[in-house]
Amino acid sequence: MTKQTNPDALQFVKKKANPVWGNALDKGNVSPDHVVQANVLVLHPHHKKRPSNRLTALLSLRSPQACLEEAVGLCHALELNVVRSILLNLSKLNPATYVGRGKLLELIDLISAEHIELIIMDCELTPGQQRNIERLLNIKVIDRTGLILEIFGERAKTKEGVLQVELAHLTYQKSRLVRSWTHLERQRGGFGFLGGPGESQIESDRRMIGDRISRIGKRLEDVSRTRKLHRNSRKRNQIPVVAMVGYTNAGKSTLFNRLTHADVMAEDLLFATLDPTMREMELANGKKAILSDTVGFISALPIQLVAAFKATLEEVVEADLILHIRDMSHPDREAQKEDVMTILRSLGLEEGPDCQIHEVWNKIDLLDEDQRQQLDNLATLRNDISLLSAVSGEGCDGFRLGLNDILSRGSKIVDIAYAHDQGAALAWMYQQSEVLKRKDTETETILTVRMDSKLSGRIDKNPGLAGRIIQ
Repeated sequence: MTKQTNPDALQFVKKKANPVWGNALDKGNVSPDHVVQANVLVLHPHHKKRPSNRLTALLSLRSPQACLEEAVGLCHALELNVVRSILLNLSKLNPATYVGRGKLLELIDLISAEHIELIIMDCELTPGQQRNIERLLNIKVIDRTGLILEIFGERAKTKEGVLQVELAHLTYQKSRLVRSWTHLERQRGGFGFLGGPGESQIESDRRMIGDRISRIGKRLEDVSRTRKLHRNSRKRNQIPVVAMVGYTNAGKSTLFNRLTHADVMAEDLLFATLDPTMREMELANGKKAILSDTVGFISALPIQLVAAFKATLEEVVEADLILHIRDMSHPDREAQKEDVMTILRSLGLEEGPDCQIHEVWNKIDLLDEDQRQQLDNLATLRNDISLLSAVSGEGCDGFRLGLNDILSRGSKIVDIAYAHDQGAALAWMYQQSEVLKRKDTETETILTVRMDSKLSGRIDKNPGLAGRIIQ
């Protein structure tokens, strides 16, 4: 007879009762201070026909095997013990269980033999599909969205980061209450994928979740306003902001540390960095710039996270320059690039000649001579690419010296005249541009400013923001 695991008795306990797995369940006997490493089975369902939703559409840009390997990497980020990883080729999707019932039942012997305690489904499951698979196999199941949310829950350290992750968790969990909500009074013990209340608690908890989401949303609005004030302050002081973005594990934090001499966590691990970090660095012309390291992106980043982290991610689209760090040694680098750009577009980034994005082709130390030569040839055809290795340092000094030129690319020197009754417009220009010179006459004030394409676009949309441009 096949031995099965009771999901209500599973114990996934992390140190310090962190929000990834929470405290031991009421039915268990494991101490919260004891660490239990779950045996995990990773499944990547590959639908041979056209993608059925946003997540599968994005995952379809890369090979099924690469998707499976990335899912295993996500599990390693949580220190889960991946016992087996399996690629499931599907001719059609089952609306009740996503994967056909027959394929799932074939896993029962494996689950018993390998003492599997948790199944990771590398796809987006509906709450009903998730419950049906759990009932069929009598084991806990987490989909890709849930897994990524758990990683973020473990990585968040700052107050703002914890709030953002909690908001994403609550939004995700709200539709899964019947199965997984533990109770808000126990929320400090974990966001809770493991166990839940009786049916009578569901409506009460749903209201409590809604109230909590509302309170967090208001606090994050305050965060957004504060960040906007800081951005305006930097603009007044004419300090440009350079934001680093990229697929997770592309080497952003390693390059950030090399350029700023900081000590941000940089490991060969998915989502090693979560909370944004900003450091001042000196440009070749002696002026200062702010370099910002943000959370790494990933294919089909959960929409709950994009929404919850809006206050943080909007720093990227508001930056004077976006550095897109790319791992050029990765076989799916083009698909990764599209994933990053998809997220930036969802944040309101407008592509085109006015978009200040500079690609940094990283990890060239992992390429052979032929591959490097091909990239060199491609880079020489464009002026928005730099090749380097953040680990070895190759190309980093030249990149640092050229950052000022990159920032100035697309900008122009303009003389603008303001009548004395245009004080508000004059003050706005001081905030938004680098003022190189000022001349006051009896009738007007003339500013010589360095105007980038982003500022020029704002003025074109609202001419009242500028005075008279002197040709």
